[in-house]
Amino acid sequence: MPSSTPIVISKCTIYPSQASTMEDLKLSVSDLPMLSCHYIQKGCLFTRPPVPISDLIAILKRGLSNTLTHFPPLAGRLVTDSNGYIYITCNDAGVDFVHANASHIRIRELLGGTDIPAQYKEFFCYDGLVSFQAHFRPILAVQVTELADGVFIGCSVDHAVTDGTSFWNFFNTFAEVTRGIKKISRTPDFSRDSVLVSPAVLRLPAGGPKVTFDVDAPLRERIFSFSRESILNIKAKLNNQKRELNDGINVIELMGKQKNDPIAMADGKVTPLNRQLQKKAEISSFQGLCALLWRGVTRARKLPDSKTTTFRMAVNCRHRLEPKLDPLYFGNAIQSIPTYATAGDVLSHDLRWCADQLNKNVLAHSNDMVRSYIEDWERNPRCFPLGNFDGAMLTMGSSPRFPMYDNDFGWGRPMAVRSGRANKFDGKISAFPGREGNGSVDLEVVLSPETLTALEADPEFMQYVSTC
Repeated sequence: MPSSTPIVISKCTIYPSQASTMEDLKLSVSDLPMLSCHYIQKGCLFTRPPVPISDLIAILKRGLSNTLTHFPPLAGRLVTDSNGYIYITCNDAGVDFVHANASHIRIRELLGGTDIPAQYKEFFCYDGLVSFQAHFRPILAVQVTELADGVFIGCSVDHAVTDGTSFWNFFNTFAEVTRGIKKISRTPDFSRDSVLVSPAVLRLPAGGPKVTFDVDAPLRERIFSFSRESILNIKAKLNNQKRELNDGINVIELMGKQKNDPIAMADGKVTPLNRQLQKKAEISSFQGLCALLWRGVTRARKLPDSKTTTFRMAVNCRHRLEPKLDPLYFGNAIQSIPTYATAGDVLSHDLRWCADQLNKNVLAHSNDMVRSYIEDWERNPRCFPLGNFDGAMLTMGSSPRFPMYDNDFGWGRPMAVRSGRANKFDGKISAFPGREGNGSVDLEVVLSPETLTALEADPEFMQYVSTC
């Protein structure tokens, strides 16, 4: 595969087509911890559009300019006031737009093979840029890379300004506006009146924070695809087993759609206890997939039985808070839920047990728990430490629920969704929807080379992986 990097054809600043009237937005307790993270780097691979590349670039620039009027913070900068509070000033300072040429690369080269090709890392701006640097650099950069038979549109966005929900709402809107839609379908909510906006001050070192993991550690990256059928098989394995309920009342069998039915007493009444039992019994297919990965990676790492493993899942807090945030609240509204278990427990118990541990923590993350996390952070404001610090951690990010393939700029849906080099370390996993939809899932798995090789030889894990 050719190793030459894309050639930058042009670079410019894109400004919103209309001046912003938005007031400064204060970073929240979910935004501030991300200041030590790299910019988010996600993008879409498309077939070549039926217009000359010069026309395409002009169309995308115009679409981006019009889209920025709906997302004024992305065209702004970070500022820190005299009290140490950090804001997004919506000053229309603009975003970077880069046109690059990689016409020596074909789509089939980017989609073939086992490991994710290194070329994707060249399709994004701001490689290695830490989110704090948006005090001095644009919050957003778009790179359009022309290929021999396609084009890749990559966006790099400050992680202290957006989470995945906000990122993909912007990307979807960018595509929508570019293809000529006059009224956008998903208007972002920029309110800052929730408990997330705090009087606590995050004190940062001179020059800003640094990433907390080794960016030069050797890694392998691979997409593992799970078809709808594979996902259903995992779910059946979880829910078609007899399960001893902890209260000793019953042994129930969860089969088919019955897992969603109320568990009633003989007199037809549904008691709070039975609701609780029903809620405990429901394990999502994604939690089952996470449990499968947890077991496979733990086995591949050859950890001693006594070693404590950690599986972190990023959860959306928009619907968990009371009062609820708008589903399109702009900013970060996520918290990281850790689940702990010794390697011995992970491997000696079955898949259902591992999924139960994850399910239990997700269910417990209610309004009270979200507020407890906020209060804990306020007592000790700090940046979020990303990494695999003890060799036994997994961190699940992104979500198969994000509308990553709902991006039609005017000539069809993406062939693939891929990420750049940002925020990758041994144990970082990102979940994407499969291109075919219908509940299929792609996992972008980043591990040490020896661990990933061992995972590829794990029969329990690989039996569910679909052949591309």
